[in-house]
Amino acid sequence: MNYKKKKMGANSATKWVYYVVSLLILSCNIQISECSVTYDKKSLIINGHRRILISGSIHYPRSTPDMWEDLVQKAKDGGLDVIDTYVFWNGHEPSPGNYNFEGRYDIVRFVKVVQKAGMYMHLRIGPFVCAEWNFGGLPVWLKYVPGISFRTDNEPFKMAMQKFTTKIVQMMKNEKLFESQGGPIILSQIENEYGADTQAYGAAGHAYMTWAAKMAVGLNTGVPWVMCKQDDAPDPIINTCNGFYCDYFTPNNKATKPTMWTEAWSGWFSDFGGPLPHRPVQDLAFAVARFIQKGGSFTNYYMYHGGTNFGRTAGGPFITTSYDYDAPIDEYGLVRQPKYDHLKELHRAIKLSERAIVSADPSFISLGNYEQAHVFSSKTGGCAAFIANYHINSSTTVRFRNKRYDLPPWSISILPDCQNVAFNTAQVGSKTSLVNWLPTNVNRLGWQTFSEDVSTVDSESKMTVSGLLDQLSVTRDASDYLWYSTSVVINPSELHRNVVPTITVGSEGHVLHVFINGQLAGSAFGNEDSRKVTFTGNANLRAGMNKIQLLSVAVGLQNNGPRFEQWKTGVFGPVVLHGVGRGSRDISHQKWSYQVGLKGESRNIVSQTGVSSVDWTESSLLGQVHRPLTWYKAYFNAPQGVEPLAIDMKSMGKGQVWINGQSIGRYWTVHAKGSCTGCNYAGTFRPTKCQTRCGKPTQRWYHVPRSWLRPTRNLIVVFEEIGGDASAISIVRRSLK
Repeated sequence: MNYKKKKMGANSATKWVYYVVSLLILSCNIQISECSVTYDKKSLIINGHRRILISGSIHYPRSTPDMWEDLVQKAKDGGLDVIDTYVFWNGHEPSPGNYNFEGRYDIVRFVKVVQKAGMYMHLRIGPFVCAEWNFGGLPVWLKYVPGISFRTDNEPFKMAMQKFTTKIVQMMKNEKLFESQGGPIILSQIENEYGADTQAYGAAGHAYMTWAAKMAVGLNTGVPWVMCKQDDAPDPIINTCNGFYCDYFTPNNKATKPTMWTEAWSGWFSDFGGPLPHRPVQDLAFAVARFIQKGGSFTNYYMYHGGTNFGRTAGGPFITTSYDYDAPIDEYGLVRQPKYDHLKELHRAIKLSERAIVSADPSFISLGNYEQAHVFSSKTGGCAAFIANYHINSSTTVRFRNKRYDLPPWSISILPDCQNVAFNTAQVGSKTSLVNWLPTNVNRLGWQTFSEDVSTVDSESKMTVSGLLDQLSVTRDASDYLWYSTSVVINPSELHRNVVPTITVGSEGHVLHVFINGQLAGSAFGNEDSRKVTFTGNANLRAGMNKIQLLSVAVGLQNNGPRFEQWKTGVFGPVVLHGVGRGSRDISHQKWSYQVGLKGESRNIVSQTGVSSVDWTESSLLGQVHRPLTWYKAYFNAPQGVEPLAIDMKSMGKGQVWINGQSIGRYWTVHAKGSCTGCNYAGTFRPTKCQTRCGKPTQRWYHVPRSWLRPTRNLIVVFEEIGGDASAISIVRRSLK
């Protein structure tokens, strides 16, 4: 059979598979009483049929509702059966009892988009999600519930968690969205990657995990529940694997539970100051084929579309606004080649092998030192084979069933009929897409400026106490910014000739700006390796009264780890003056005034209604590059065309951007440090293996959703912390070819 005929036959078979699936969904919707999801050791069983399922994570708040339908359709066209998403508690309940299910948080609309596309849904309720999301998805107000302790056998936490989980489940039931009701949701997850933290919580952790499992099952959704990375998940909860590779994984009850991979990491996230990680598609396809050949039946790409951490949703700390994740669909909704097409071909080959895989257990055959085969063969399901070469450098030729097969290094060939190769993980047929940033008419904006008045910060303060407070306990995460202000009286005799006083400030992070008598003395910045910062610099002290003001800046709250809610943020000291009097003066314990946020925030100057509440200054921006704590505003018309848009912030320092009152997110042009040497797909992958942008800003371009724009007079507001050249800001188009 020639290649063209063989490919036509494969495509016909693939269409037949989708036709059968569509009929099954249709018949389920007609006869809801027959809709069911169960499982055995082989796979999930949907409406009586075992299924090999390919899934992809798309998080609804990380894109806009206008993007959802296109993203889901591209996922379906890429050969996916299932869309996976977390449920983001802090986005849905920003304050106790006040719920938000609108806009990017309209979860019911998102699930219905998946349903309309004829796909399944895995709803990972958690409600702790990690996800590099601010505070792990848990609302900050929860931290201040009396007597609470997160994710352990603690009644206040369990009560709040159960209430939110029940609310989400009931919303889905009301809309008949579980598969048992004829809807698309075939799976739900309770808790998230808790097994790694269990040891820190001891017996109370095990009791909490057991309670969470029982609570979830008691909600009677009619579909199975999973716990990822939870080796002791009690029946009937299915424990699942997360990782770059999961072929080693078996569930804790091999006789009754299927082998499932809830997070096949398609790439990795990025943090400000670090390089961008990339995972070669040859290795990703190899990992998935390894998993399937060992009997895996459910694979979810984390992420299939990563999206954007709009607003202050990025966690970490220091996670970038971009959550691109090197996913098959990029941050802007464009397919990334060759990753998208190569995985699509992998999915086609797996689907052609599905009948054999669900009908038999794999038999192992050694074909050499690095070569092996896994064969699924039964009288009812036919035969499928996976032939692997695990050597990272050498190609090889093996004999299997009296035929010769050539295998590149670190690759697996899939034979849906045990004879003909339908796919090899290392042989990429599609071209690589190249990103072009194209200019628009928005490249010379008429800026006006407004500067924060540092001198009045303490006079507007509503809180004065002795000592230094935790930033989060004061701001409750209403702002990234908290002012610490105090005064120091210096006698003339305490100032020495030829001695310049200095100040040292210790902070638990994440960024610190120090002002002495209204002038910026300097800044200190944490990073992924150390969120703690220490500032030491000259202090422009004078005889008489001196104002010392510290602006502490959060860059996303901790999102994982045992008892992560107890991590401290902000200035904890010591704050010490040196070169004054006879030595050093520790001012940590004197009275400090606290002011949450910035004047521009309190007056909501980023909005169309609040922008006129301050006096803006016409400015040519000449000589203003190093002005700290400055707001910039301008108006622009929407660029023509349909290509995705971004704002180029290469000339700025650190801050935030808003378009028509909507927060694009945090920007920071800190340059990436790391190793960006050549990349070989073969061999075990780790995030530091294949990196780019060393010596350049980790993130330069920031997604501007077209749905946020009006045809004319769009308001853009930028807040710059440390100084930048706003005249070079531009809106650009993202194009792939």
